[in-house]
Amino acid sequence: MGASDLTPRQFAVLVTVSQNEGLSQTNLVEKTGIDRSTLADIVRRMLKKGLLQRRRTKEDARAYSVKLSDEGWRTLKSAEPMARRVDDKVLAVLSGPQRDRFVNDLNTIVEALTALQAMPLESVVRGRK
Repeated sequence: MGASDLTPRQFAVLVTVSQNEGLSQTNLVEKTGIDRSTLADIVRRMLKKGLLQRRRTKEDARAYSVKLSDEGWRTLKSAEPMARRVDDKVLAVLSGPQRDRFVNDLNTIVEALTALQAMPLESVVRGRK
């Protein structure tokens, strides 16, 4: 994504962390949909670049919470215009009504997934049977 060498997944992590300060890496997996091992590698690289800060959570000394560093905030702000242009270009292939429907459908999916995450795993599994 431009001169910052930021990948789309790294951008997604920056956006998610910016909206959820102090999020645990486990919750970051849930919110981004990036699998645990891939996310751990992404976080490691972003820590190395100075985009994220990580510390142990107060609730669980084994878990880490992440937040944006000052450099992470600068990188996010500089990448946002490029991300908007990419979104606009992708959505431009759809007519106005198609675009509205597409965005509404995506929001419906996100809301359903968010509701599923809030449910105990046993309820989700039982609901599939």
